[in-house]
Amino acid sequence: MTTSTEMTTDRDQIIALCERLGRAHTEKDAAAIVACYADDAVIYDMAPPLGRRGMNRDSLAAWLATWDGPITVEGANIDIHVGDGLAYATALNRMAGTKRDGEAVVLWFRTTMVFARSDGHWRIVHDHSSVPFYMDGSLRAAVDLNP
Repeated sequence: MTTSTEMTTDRDQIIALCERLGRAHTEKDAAAIVACYADDAVIYDMAPPLGRRGMNRDSLAAWLATWDGPITVEGANIDIHVGDGLAYATALNRMAGTKRDGEAVVLWFRTTMVFARSDGHWRIVHDHSSVPFYMDGSLRAAVDLNP
């Protein structure tokens, strides 16, 4: 049985993990991003393919190299639920940065993450990020929405 104190500590550790993930994006540190995930994490992010297992450091480094300067990822409406060895969080995330071609990008997207504790450490075991799309038949991603 998990005590209230353990759950607070677990919650704090998960928040710290998410903060490390955010800093790693800002610093464009692919290895630090990968370190936040379990080796076989299920990834449903916005880039093709539809899904994969694990974070690939080289692919991530190539994507990070398309940005000029830092990439900020900040969460809003964060909701974290912690159980015995498993936890999940939902959030609206704001990502901002400047692409190498000078294009400024500000994008809100939805995220659900599942965390598992193994060997005393929390890691992301499932990451699902998405943007809504316009239901007008165009199938355009609705990347201009704000909460």
